Amino acid sequence: MPYIDAFVIPVPKKNVTAYQKLARKAAKVFRQHGALEVWEYVGDALDSKFGLPFPKLAKLKKGETVIFSWIVFKSKAHRDKVNAKVMKDPLMDMDMSQLPFDVKRMSVGGFKLLVAG
Repeated sequence: MPYIDAFVIPVPKKNVTAYQKLARKAAKVFRQHGALEVWEYVGDALDSKFGLPFPKLAKLKKGETVIFSWIVFKSKAHRDKVNAKVMKDPLMDMDMSQLPFDVKRMSVGGFKLLVAG
């Protein structure tokens, strides 16, 4: 059964290009180690009047936007194997303080399939 890791990341708008460069690099590494798909989206229409809008959910500060992304795996076990390999990959060895976003404000979670269609 498919499984995903999903991310909600507040990113300063001025850092979106730097984030995109980093995301392309990470996506390549994840796919090389077996991830099926990697998707990265940047906020565009975030002013929803329904529910909890992403800017509130992500506690955006002035000048920030939201990145919403997910990585698709065959199963949770497959995800665990891929993530273990990715974390050992030298290309993923980076100084967390130099990332184009605040890691402490990033939301991450694993999700199992509920409905497909």
